Amino acid sequence: MRVAGDGAVTDLGQVPGVDPGGEGGLLGLALSPAFADDSLLYAYRTASDGNEVVRLRLDGDRLGEPEVVLSGIPKSGNHNGGRLKFGPDEMLYVTTGDAGDTSRSQDPDSLGGKILRITADGDPAPGNPFDGSPVWSLGHRNVQGIGWDAAGRMYASEFGQNALDELNLIEPGANYGWPLVEGGGGAPEFVDPLVTWSTDEASPSGIAVTGAAVYLAALRGERLWRVPLSDGGTAGSPVAHLTGEVGRLRDVVVTSEGSLLVLTNNTSRGDAAPDDDRLLSIPLE
Repeated sequence: MRVAGDGAVTDLGQVPGVDPGGEGGLLGLALSPAFADDSLLYAYRTASDGNEVVRLRLDGDRLGEPEVVLSGIPKSGNHNGGRLKFGPDEMLYVTTGDAGDTSRSQDPDSLGGKILRITADGDPAPGNPFDGSPVWSLGHRNVQGIGWDAAGRMYASEFGQNALDELNLIEPGANYGWPLVEGGGGAPEFVDPLVTWSTDEASPSGIAVTGAAVYLAALRGERLWRVPLSDGGTAGSPVAHLTGEVGRLRDVVVTSEGSLLVLTNNTSRGDAAPDDDRLLSIPLE
């Protein structure tokens, strides 16, 4: 669907070949950096034999047929990852989960439990840390949000298991420890998170990064976290907003007008209000 600035919604069609079992389904969407010229969009879908990234062309108000650009991402009833974003380098970043097998996160040959970096055609991007591989970072459990600040630093939110959720500063080739570490305090070869929360406070999904802060949409925590950033990329003390007001939050983005769009997610696991789920516009601090 396309949502206009005045809230009007246009149905553009369906993405075929989606298997919506468990936590799988149509999980991510990103527009080409040249969308105004090429009308291409990218979707992350759970298919019958795994998770994959497909490319589609929008012709007016009609969605074209999908073309697979990246396949072989493991799928399961949970931990399917699914976030897509083009970075400042115009490469496509893809988040994946361990798909229920924690060993995948530490296996450099598996696409599970990783952040991937590919070209618009699905090839491993030039400059990746592992030769001929799309893997950008590893040791992840289930990354749900990624974003960049003005200096090009990359941040990611990650679901913990039973103890700690994370906000991480992502470096190419770095290992974030899962399943050997949840939270910080691991061996020197693992990167500690910038911030952690208990799982009942967060379960962070999508994130938005501004010049001053990272905003995290919390599912189980039912709030919007604001984490202030210093000029060097270090994080200050998180502050919660919307606590208990609109329920579970799935995603947050910054608009060109300087506000935040926040997407609720209450109709599957939450307590749905009559007007759920909703796309909300709130002022940016």
